Amino acid sequence: MNFDSFFEKVKQSQAIIEMDQLSTYETSLLNNEALFQLPLISLIVLLLAKDRRKPYVSEIGQLVGESIEDSMYGFKGSSQHIGWSANLRIRTVKAISFLEQKNMIIVENRKGRVQITELGKKVINHAVSKDDNLAWNLTKISRSYRNICVSKQLDMELQ
Repeated sequence: MNFDSFFEKVKQSQAIIEMDQLSTYETSLLNNEALFQLPLISLIVLLLAKDRRKPYVSEIGQLVGESIEDSMYGFKGSSQHIGWSANLRIRTVKAISFLEQKNMIIVENRKGRVQITELGKKVINHAVSKDDNLAWNLTKISRSYRNICVSKQLDMELQ
């Protein structure tokens, strides 16, 4: 059955769809902006969780923003300061929630750190193993995250 024949059969059968039930689900749907950015943010969160230094949950939003800012040329030196973006932090929370629901990460409440699961490792390893732009950008973001961690460690030693 193709798309047109489906709607023809619905018209012929005079199916009734109650809109009250559908309106309750509209609040959980994602808008177009989130649909395009959440997968990338989710992959970046998986990258951070896979690294040797597991990030604190409270730091992830800023770390995602700083990693993007340092690794992507469009954000370098811009006045947007994506590392401090409230919208990015909200989307990062949504990405963490999604990853946790799909059992790709575990948020440890005692330690406050994010840990990746075996499924999460498979997903991120598959994404990084390809020979395409996504893998190249994820590798740059991973390197940027390590540089941020080293820089913070050096700053702590100087103080």
